[in-house]
Amino acid sequence: MPIAAAFAAATLMLTACGGDDKSGDSDKIAGSGQGTEKPSKSAEPSGAPAEAKPDGVDVSLPADMNLVFDWEKPKDENEAAAMEDAANYLRAIYRGVDKRTTKDAALAAYATGEGRHYGEVQINEWIKGGWTATGTRRHYDATTRSASNGNSVEIAFCSDASKFYGEEVKTGKVLKTEPSLKDFGHYEIIMVKVPTGEGLWQASKVYVETGAEKCQ
Repeated sequence: MPIAAAFAAATLMLTACGGDDKSGDSDKIAGSGQGTEKPSKSAEPSGAPAEAKPDGVDVSLPADMNLVFDWEKPKDENEAAAMEDAANYLRAIYRGVDKRTTKDAALAAYATGEGRHYGEVQINEWIKGGWTATGTRRHYDATTRSASNGNSVEIAFCSDASKFYGEEVKTGKVLKTEPSLKDFGHYEIIMVKVPTGEGLWQASKVYVETGAEKCQ
């Protein structure tokens, strides 16, 4: 199965769990009332640069695995922090892909509940396929929306994986595919504030639309 198709299948499976259910009060953010798991921070080696260790957790990636976040920082302090940790959440997922594990401290730090489950499923799909990732994955057109209680922020954005490929771990072969609509996705990540985390936010829910025409 081509890497893009396999990854899309995993994404769609998770989307079916959360779905596109937007029912209820439009001013409320799904998951804003649920608790968070206190992140466990392991003693990571000090080899990573300081900017790769937000909150003391290593989210560094290999040089050939490039995640670009082409979005503007919100003026609201909470929304800015939640957006940065949404980026760290994605870095944590691909760090797990690179390290071949769902047990890395980064995912535990930046995800809770369904958000953590989503990350684990994505990592496991890459592991089962025998792939790591290489290339550039771009994230853009981000918007933020805060819950009235200030403890939950929805981060919505587009992604372009047309230059982001699977790479066979055993052979090093890069599985390049022709660019298509499947390369574009639209994400809505619900970030919740960790009460004891001193500004730390965790992904609690993830909604994904694959083949998103609005992101082309």
